[in-house]
Amino acid sequence: MALALVVVAASVYVIAVPLAVVRYPPMTDLPFHAAETAAFRHYLDPAWHFREQFTLQPLAVPYMSMYALGALLMLVLPPVAAVKVAAAAMLALLPAGLAVLFHGLKRSPLLGVLGLLLVWCNLTHWGFLNHMGALGLFAMVIGLTLLLLDRPSRGRQIALALALVALFFTHIFRFPFALAAVVGTAIVVFPATRRLRPIALPLAPSLALFAAWLVVRTDTLHAAPIAPALHWERLREVPSLLFTSFTDPAEAAAAGRAARFVLAALLVCAAGAAARLAGAGADAARSPEGASASAAAARSPAGAGADAAPSPAVDAQQRSFARLAALVPIACAIVFLGLFLSLPLQIGLWWYVYPREIVAALFLALGAFPDLPRSPWLKVPAVLALSAAPVFLGAVVRDNYRRFDQSTRDFDAIIARVPQAPRLLYLVFDHGGSTRTTTPFIHLPAWVQATRGGWLSFHFAVWDASPVAYRPREEPGAVVPPSTPLRWEWTPSIFDVRRHGAFFDWFLVRRRAGADHLFAKDPSIVAVDHVGDWWLYQRSGGP
Repeated sequence: MALALVVVAASVYVIAVPLAVVRYPPMTDLPFHAAETAAFRHYLDPAWHFREQFTLQPLAVPYMSMYALGALLMLVLPPVAAVKVAAAAMLALLPAGLAVLFHGLKRSPLLGVLGLLLVWCNLTHWGFLNHMGALGLFAMVIGLTLLLLDRPSRGRQIALALALVALFFTHIFRFPFALAAVVGTAIVVFPATRRLRPIALPLAPSLALFAAWLVVRTDTLHAAPIAPALHWERLREVPSLLFTSFTDPAEAAAAGRAARFVLAALLVCAAGAAARLAGAGADAARSPEGASASAAAARSPAGAGADAAPSPAVDAQQRSFARLAALVPIACAIVFLGLFLSLPLQIGLWWYVYPREIVAALFLALGAFPDLPRSPWLKVPAVLALSAAPVFLGAVVRDNYRRFDQSTRDFDAIIARVPQAPRLLYLVFDHGGSTRTTTPFIHLPAWVQATRGGWLSFHFAVWDASPVAYRPREEPGAVVPPSTPLRWEWTPSIFDVRRHGAFFDWFLVRRRAGADHLFAKDPSIVAVDHVGDWWLYQRSGGP
C-alpha cells in the first residue's frame, strides 16, 4: 500500500502540478481544444452564439472524450480549470493504461508508473492530447483482453467493451489498431487458453460504432493515398522527437537523469528475476514438487498473497500464458515502429504523422519491463527509482510553465476588456516570450472563445476534422465567419483590413512594434488598449 501511494503521489505531481502553476498551459493546440469544449457546453445558449456558426458531429468525427469530459466539468468549474482537468485526465490514462497492461501480463501494476515517462513528451506540448490518451487506452485494452482470456467473467467483458468504446471516441485512427490488437492477443495466447469466444461480445458495441462511422464520416477523414517506404535514417531523429519542447537545457538533463534511474531500476528488477530463477533451480535440484511451487511463486506478481501453489497442470498453463502474453506489447511496439519508419510526415490535412508513432512504439515497448522483485529490499528501491525518474521531467515542465504564466499576464489583462460573444479577428506577429521551441502564442486568442463565446477569424472547424464544424453558409440562420487563406494563422502579414476585417468588431494583435497601421484604411476601427505585446481595437459603434 505504501508503494502504491508513492506511485500515486508521483503521478499527481508529474501530471497535475505543471498544469496548476499556469493559467494558460503553453500547449500549442490547447486553446482550440478549450474552444471546442466550450462549444459543446454552451451550444444551446444563445448568449454564446455557437449554434449560429457550428454544427456538432460527435459520430462523424468522434474525437469526443476530452471534449465531453471538459463540457461536463464546465458545469461546475470555470472554463480554463475544466479544460486543464480534462487534459490531466487524458495524460493520466498513460500510467493507468500501462498498469492494466502489466496486470494482464501477470506483473505488478505498480509498473504503470513507467507511463509517466512519456507524459511530457513533445506530442503533449503540441496539444495532441487525444493521441496521448488513446495510447493509454490502447494499453488498457490489451491488458483487459489478457485478463479476460485468462479468467473470463462478465465484469471483464464489460470493462473491455467500455475501454474499446472510450478509445473509439478518443482517437478514431488508433481504434482499428486496437481491434487488431484484441484479436491478435487472443490468437497469440490461444495455445495456453484455448479461448476465443470471450472477446466476441466486448467487440460488438465498438464494431457497431465503427461501422456507423464508416458511413457518416466526413470527407476529411477518408484515407488519403500514401506510398509508404522505409526510412531507416529516422532512427537518428528519435531523441529530437521526444524531449525537445523547451529551449531550457534542463529538459535534456532531466531526460538523461530519468533514463539513468530507469536503468538502475531495470538492473534491480533483473537481479530480482535472477534470484527467483536461482531459487527455483535450487528447489528443482531438491524435488520436482518444490520446483513447481517455487516456479509458481516466482511468476506471481510482486506483492501477491501467499496462496496455495497451483497444481502442476495449472502451473504449466500459467507459465505458457505469461510467456505468450509477453510477446503482445513487443509485437505492438514493432508495428508502431514500422509505421514510424514508413509513414509520411503529412497525410491529407493530417500533419506530423510519423513522429507520433515513435511515442506509441516506445510506450508499448515499456511493456517488456521485467516484474518487480519479490524481496522488499529490492522492490522498494526499484519502485522509488521508477517513481523519481518522471519527477525530474515534471519539475522542468513545472518551471517552464510557471515562466510562461508570467508571459501571459498581459494577454489575460487585455482580454478582460473584450465583451461576451465578440466577433474577434486576431493576428499573432511576434512569438517570442516563452521557452517553448514551438510557439504557444499562435492559437492563444482562442481562449477568448472558450471563456466568452462568439466568433474567431480562424478556427479548427474550418478543416471539418473535429467534432465541431462550421455550418454551411447558405443554411438559414447560419452566421459564419468569412473563409481565410490556407495557413492564415501563420501568415498574419497577408491581412488586409478591407478584405478581411468587415465581419469583425474586435481585433486583437500581438506585435511589439505596434499595430495602428494595420487598421489605418478603416477609420471605424479605433484603439482600445495596449498591454505588453498585445494591442486591442474595436469597431466604433460595435458592442
